[in-house]
Amino acid sequence: MNFFDRLERRAGWLAFPGFLRYYALFHVLVFVLQFIRPNIGDLFEFDREKILSGEVWRMATMFFAESQFGSPSLMSIIWLFFAVSIVFMISDGIEEAWSTFKASLFYYTGIVLVLIMNFIYPVAIPASGVVLYGSAFIAFATLYPRKEILLFFIIPVQIRFLGMFAGFLVILNAIAQPILIPFYLIAYANYFIWAGIPALRGTVRQIESGQRKKRFHSAMMDEEGAFHRCVVCDRNDVADPEMEFRIGADGKEYCTQHLPD
Repeated sequence: MNFFDRLERRAGWLAFPGFLRYYALFHVLVFVLQFIRPNIGDLFEFDREKILSGEVWRMATMFFAESQFGSPSLMSIIWLFFAVSIVFMISDGIEEAWSTFKASLFYYTGIVLVLIMNFIYPVAIPASGVVLYGSAFIAFATLYPRKEILLFFIIPVQIRFLGMFAGFLVILNAIAQPILIPFYLIAYANYFIWAGIPALRGTVRQIESGQRKKRFHSAMMDEEGAFHRCVVCDRNDVADPEMEFRIGADGKEYCTQHLPD
């Protein structure tokens, strides 16, 4: 029983089925509210002074302060539908791979880390609400690298390539704004803990297993090419070059230990 299994037995109530689905639906709600009040994000965004003054709800609403799809339009609605469909797929895939409890901890950890980094930084970090999508998407690509999706509903592409592209964008953004490097390292720590490091360990084990199989097959091929082989114990001159072999009266080959009188 591993750490997460023991923790689930004690705190199973933390499991939130479909957490990422509801997270996405809150962004959809903000998108809809923008039709009514375009500047509604001002009420939700992170503001340290206002939070310390009593507006504690901002610690939750900061993740939905922006819909991330711009002003309402036909194109933004299409993009929203496509993005939500992807998020639903990611949510189901991660929970299937890790269990609802472990997936929930993954999301909770990401949210807490982003919140902490916003308090640490002297200014609010824009678009903090999409970081959880980023870590979840790259985790999904790590878990299901060969799964294909239809990009723009037309182009089939394996999810691993999109995951690599997403990771590249994060690195590029960090390089362009070096001050954000600590933020990205901490904010994406849930990915490294839950998916990145385990995947790396799995890759190392696969390489080691492949090397062992290669050595085994190489040894088998060498032994198959042996010139002498005992019909009793199957020893051969490749595996045991010091052993001497003789032909018995029956015409068969034996090692000296099993040579008949």
